[in-house]
Amino acid sequence: SPLFASSIPPSLPTSLLGKVLRVVTSAGKGLLLLGFLYMFICSLDILSSAFQLVGGKAAGDIFTEGSVLSNPLAGLVIGVLVTLLVQSSSTSSSIVVSMVSSGLLQVQMAVPVIMGTNIGTSVTNTLVAMTQAGDRNMFRRAFAGATVHDFFNWLSVLVFLPLEVASGYMYELTKLMVDSFNIQGGEKTPELLHVITDPLTKAIIELDKSVISGIATGDPAARNKSLILKWCKTFTNVVKKHVNNTPNINQHVTQTCNHIFVNVDLSDLAIGLILLALSLLVLCSCLILIVKLLNSMLKGQVAVVIKKVLNTDFPFPFGWVTGYIAILVGAGMTFIVQSSSVFTSAITPLVGIGVISIERAYPLSLGANIGTTTTAILAAMAAPGDTLANALQIALIHFVFNVSGIILWYPIPFTRIPIRLAKALGDITAEYRWFAGVYIISCFFLLPLFVFGLSMAGWKVTALLIIIIIVNVFQARLPSCLPAVLHSWDFLPLWTHSLEPWDRVVTVVAAKCCCCKCCQTGPEEEEEEEEEEKGGGHFLEMYDNPAMMNGVDWGEKREDKEDVLKATQL
Repeated sequence: SPLFASSIPPSLPTSLLGKVLRVVTSAGKGLLLLGFLYMFICSLDILSSAFQLVGGKAAGDIFTEGSVLSNPLAGLVIGVLVTLLVQSSSTSSSIVVSMVSSGLLQVQMAVPVIMGTNIGTSVTNTLVAMTQAGDRNMFRRAFAGATVHDFFNWLSVLVFLPLEVASGYMYELTKLMVDSFNIQGGEKTPELLHVITDPLTKAIIELDKSVISGIATGDPAARNKSLILKWCKTFTNVVKKHVNNTPNINQHVTQTCNHIFVNVDLSDLAIGLILLALSLLVLCSCLILIVKLLNSMLKGQVAVVIKKVLNTDFPFPFGWVTGYIAILVGAGMTFIVQSSSVFTSAITPLVGIGVISIERAYPLSLGANIGTTTTAILAAMAAPGDTLANALQIALIHFVFNVSGIILWYPIPFTRIPIRLAKALGDITAEYRWFAGVYIISCFFLLPLFVFGLSMAGWKVTALLIIIIIVNVFQARLPSCLPAVLHSWDFLPLWTHSLEPWDRVVTVVAAKCCCCKCCQTGPEEEEEEEEEEKGGGHFLEMYDNPAMMNGVDWGEKREDKEDVLKATQL
């Protein structure tokens, strides 16, 4: 009636339609986010296959020289390089298990190699952080969140490799554990996320990973085999014969694979390069779209609430429990996705946009290390009886190494050195974004080769390196104990202790080539830097979103940053 119609607000249909539209839009964005995340995970799997096609046989050849592996530092470097070539710590670990089971490698010699695989597997999330180089503060947070994993692995190796060489405690402890177990092998490893991703990835490419292990163990026939799997399914066909009471005959029948490269007349290297380019393109595209979707979904109060939930500790006196729950969450999520690289790469964009703090990303990454070892332990338990003990012991060595690192670098807040180092590196790469590429090349290629050369160079070079480290510590803490000339490194040429000359060279080259806009500082970025310096934003913590910062003591953050940079000067 007109009486009731006059009491209805005319804006009600419009507001209801707006609410429905917002709900539908949010649901659509959520579905798109899940789709992009699915493609992102699949692209990581294809990327690993591409690396194995390009460098898998070279990785197998690296393992063939057993005399080199007797040097612990050489074993560490080989573990890093092989994992970089195949982009899979599980593949490199399976090669080690095959060599130990065939008698080509002793378990004690395999311990440094396992430590190296732990380092090599952390390069993926560092590469993912590079895709956020367009925004200075986002890149600062993302790169710091990604490299905190690298610093944890390198510092753990720095402590536990000499300790293992001197005492062999990991070998003895895991041997005791294996001897006390009464485990029967042959159980199939559970597949969780692979059930969802395999239909797509196996439709693109399938690999015969036994070829790499065969090359490593010295099988001459493996060198002439292709890594691309052409015969996939094998089943038994029972043929019954009733003439003269002959028994049944079992015939093993194989079927060709269904992936798109099964009948392609190209070499493994060519197919690997094609897949490498396509997987990197899909990975970067999905990551950019994921970040843009997250930025559109996590705005204003929603972002503040989510950030508060993810980064807030439990009330006193249970605040210390929060980090350990984050470790368990990281381990559980890594067990579900069955890859530490996938999990750490997935949280890197969240650190970049400021939703997850670096203090929370650190225990999540530590949990990812634990989660990937539990997957390896289950895979080792599926080994046949003759290789079960060795496979299980190597997986347990990986587990003990990561747990030992967590005990050393997490429980006491003062010992969380990887966080401080990652923050300092985040500030450096935000100022000189080209340095991120230098860091990746140096950390995962040049530094392992330098360590190997150091082991061959003798005690003089090692002593010089130790002296440089000690002088840096005294410069930061007790400069009065040093001679006046050693209070700083200013007596050396500027290019030996500062990035400014190198930055000028890179800027000039980039300006001439016009191919590296992210390495140049434009007028907009200069204005942004001036505004940040006026408000203290240049010293913004790399894990905080500027929209969420209220009441921050910029003077204190400025002092903290200067102390960290001073401690990591050279």
